[in-house]
Amino acid sequence: MRNRSAVAAIVLAGSFLAPRAADADANKEHQQIMAELRMLQEQQSQLLRGIEGLNEQLRLITTKIDDQTGTTRKAFADQKLLIDGVAETSRILREKADDTNVRLSTMTQEMQSLRQTISSMPAPTAAPPVMTGDPGVVDPAAPATPTAPVGPPPNISPTQMFDRVSADYAAGQYDLAIEGFQAFIRTFPTSPQADDAQLYIGNSYQYEGKFKEALQAYQKLITDYPQADTVPNAWFKTGQLADWGPALAGPEGRIHFAGDHTSHRPGFMHGAVASAKRVVAEIEEAQRDR
Repeated sequence: MRNRSAVAAIVLAGSFLAPRAADADANKEHQQIMAELRMLQEQQSQLLRGIEGLNEQLRLITTKIDDQTGTTRKAFADQKLLIDGVAETSRILREKADDTNVRLSTMTQEMQSLRQTISSMPAPTAAPPVMTGDPGVVDPAAPATPTAPVGPPPNISPTQMFDRVSADYAAGQYDLAIEGFQAFIRTFPTSPQADDAQLYIGNSYQYEGKFKEALQAYQKLITDYPQADTVPNAWFKTGQLADWGPALAGPEGRIHFAGDHTSHRPGFMHGAVASAKRVVAEIEEAQRDR
């Protein structure tokens, strides 16, 4: 009986002790989990601080890159302005150098033409007449003074002479222009404006209605100055006068054509008026023939 009571007491004590041991184990496991959670939270906090530090460093690096980019862009802009300024200065210097070369070339040509003019001028060989007692009587035995040929004014440059004759040409004084341009060619045959003078001679003849003389002047330009830049114009004028010019001006049955392009002065109002007068005359003549 005593043995049974002892066993029962032991069993009862075990039943009371077993839940307490289980609770202690569960509490210990819970404490470990909480400790691990706190460690994870601490590690998370450290990671967040590290990320914030990295973000700050990235922000500083980005700021430095932006500053360096702005400085580089400004340097490039300054260099571009400097290069553009140098290029503009070089262009201006080239233009001035070209202008200087043109002026030097013109002055050289004018000096050569002046030398030719001076060398072609006759030397003064005639002596002054011998005076007798009467100042108004010339000694008949004295040699006669030769008359110098008429030419361009002395000490005149090709440009000055060409400009003077061109003024007559522009004023419509074509007779004077023809004489002046012919004298210019005789005086300055090697001038770069000699072909222009020959072209204006042909134009003057054409504007005066002297088509035969105009064709001869244009042909002389083509022959004497084959490399001149006025040769294409001379060919055009020749074709205009000799080939399709008369065809354009001629009537086709009862159809008559007017316009400056059908006249001897294409490109001018005078030519348009002259063509209108020609058409009126053609119509009147056609009516009389009916």
